[in-house]
Amino acid sequence: MKNNIKFENIAIIGLGLIGSSLALALKKHKIAKSTTGYAKSAKTRQVAKKLKLVSKVESSLEKTVKSADLVIICTPLSTYKTLIGSIRPYLKVGAIISDVGSAKSKVMADAEKILGNDFDFIPAHPIAGTEQSGPEAGFSELFINRWCIVTPYAHSKKKNIILIKKLWQKIGSSVEVMTPEHHDRVLAITSHLPHLIAYNIVNTAADLETVTKSDVIKYSASGFRDFTRIASSDPTMWRDIFINNKEAVLEMIGRFSEDLSVLQKAVRWGDAAALFKLFSGTRKIRKKIIAAGQDIDTADFGRVKKKLK
Repeated sequence: MKNNIKFENIAIIGLGLIGSSLALALKKHKIAKSTTGYAKSAKTRQVAKKLKLVSKVESSLEKTVKSADLVIICTPLSTYKTLIGSIRPYLKVGAIISDVGSAKSKVMADAEKILGNDFDFIPAHPIAGTEQSGPEAGFSELFINRWCIVTPYAHSKKKNIILIKKLWQKIGSSVEVMTPEHHDRVLAITSHLPHLIAYNIVNTAADLETVTKSDVIKYSASGFRDFTRIASSDPTMWRDIFINNKEAVLEMIGRFSEDLSVLQKAVRWGDAAALFKLFSGTRKIRKKIIAAGQDIDTADFGRVKKKLK
């Protein structure tokens, strides 16, 4: 176990897809001597025990966190404020708190008010997932060759930032540090907006089928099915993402709408040259994404970051 990051105990709160995958990855790489998992649902706890996701499964938040050196929150964003307030009295002195949430600015502001300077909250966001959910969906390889973005406060302890970075690197992720505000803007365009469009286009198709009394969805082409795969994602998680990253998402919807208007005009006026130029350019970008071996949701952060500056 030489060179492994060592924690005495890591607590994972929430054992859905990300939480269960993280638990399995931590166990596989022997990053902690023991892991403790918490799930609100008795059914989830039963599955977690059966799959041996963690060393111990608890139904009590107090028992889950009291001996943990690191607590990782893997629950929906809407639970954070209450959850952090609930675990605060039981946290071990010097414990690090982290998370896996897809929006940062709002939850970090809430956490800072609750935790103060007594505990170090080092947020992280592994940009990985599938349309599946629940503890049975987890697998230890989920984070391999994926980005994980760490968004510490300006006053976060450097040694704790390094610990969180090394943890994610050990389980296969490429790690980048950025401000929470920048994270939220980047993810709004690379992940949040595509999901919003996917959800909306499925709803539009369903409405069209009802109005026209035709089998729109039954005869949908492969492009429609591929694009809307992400609309199968956990609705609770995505509801919380859009509520917690509202400002950045609205900004990207505005930008997208402006670009779509230009495209609409080209189609309306039969501007073949404009359409070909756009499609050729985006095709090249998509090829670069594939060549880099990145998923469409996680690709080319450097390019997006530069564009948003």
